[in-house]
Amino acid sequence: MRDALFIALYAFAGAAATGLAGACALRLTRRRSLTASLAVVAAVGVVAMLAGTLAVAWAMFLSPHDLSVVTTVVAMAAVVSLATALLLGRWVVARSRELADAARAFGDGGAFAAPGAPATAELEDLGRELAATSARLAESRERERTLEASRRELVAWISHDLRTPLAGLRAMAEALEDGVATDPGRYLRQIRAEVERLDGMVGDLFELSRIHAGTLPLNLSRVSLYDLVGDALAGAGPLAREHGVRLVGERVAPVPVEVDGREMSRVLGNLLVNAIRRTPADGTVAVAAERTADGVVVSVSDGCGGIPDEDLPRVFDTGWRGTDARTPPAGAGLGLAIVRGIVEAHRGRAAVHNIPGGCRFEVTLPAAP
Repeated sequence: MRDALFIALYAFAGAAATGLAGACALRLTRRRSLTASLAVVAAVGVVAMLAGTLAVAWAMFLSPHDLSVVTTVVAMAAVVSLATALLLGRWVVARSRELADAARAFGDGGAFAAPGAPATAELEDLGRELAATSARLAESRERERTLEASRRELVAWISHDLRTPLAGLRAMAEALEDGVATDPGRYLRQIRAEVERLDGMVGDLFELSRIHAGTLPLNLSRVSLYDLVGDALAGAGPLAREHGVRLVGERVAPVPVEVDGREMSRVLGNLLVNAIRRTPADGTVAVAAERTADGVVVSVSDGCGGIPDEDLPRVFDTGWRGTDARTPPAGAGLGLAIVRGIVEAHRGRAAVHNIPGGCRFEVTLPAAP
């Protein structure tokens, strides 16, 4: 029993010394290829066995013949272990390089395609993560292209919408200045109307810039959705009568919500104005509000005839105004973008769906406790 204990101690001492040397070797080769690290690990295992054997032999626990036999066996094991480690290292390095080349492709703007050759479980997981990252980058690039296209479209529309009233204002101002205006009062009223229109456009642009910058201030308070919808219907009444459109708000539940009353009134007003302008005379614009499992849903349904399916995802984009047939001259393509921005600032979401004869805009807000 005592001899066995001493053998274990001497063997452990020799193996520990080898392990310490192997740790130092691994630290020195940590920036080298994985093949070198695997070779060091394999060598540590074999040399640790040999060192323990020599320590035991030095303590006179092994005969010269037994030491020769053990040394020969360890030497053969060392050759096989090192060869296996080198083969494994070269295989792993090759798979890693293939994965790096594939990753470089999507880093340059392409799509990631995982190597077809089999790899270790860790490399397989890395490949899946890179594929998911590539998909997210592709979506991000597509959103960036869409946003850039929307910005260019917005600049074009705004430039056009500003040029027309400014040209009219200059012509009327010159007529008043030269004294050739036959009805100065009418000119002044028209100038005031154009200035108010331009002021509203600038206000929309300022509101949209605050939304995009994430600096839109919200003064949340607990209000009844019934009151918000009622005020919005009253405000849109004159425009509806002017266009010969009926406003209906019969299915509005008195649901409490915590919102910024001013901003949410703007959301409902934009939706109602948009619906009234796109609904033909004798048509109906219906407003409904109810509590659902997702929160509180406010919907505005119109009789515009529907939106093409390919345009539905772009309805809330900045600067989008649809086809010429559906776009009123006064529109700047900002109203629905402002709607989405304000709703998302309230941790809600805005959506649009086609219905028979028209479309329905839905605003979902968190319900107040």
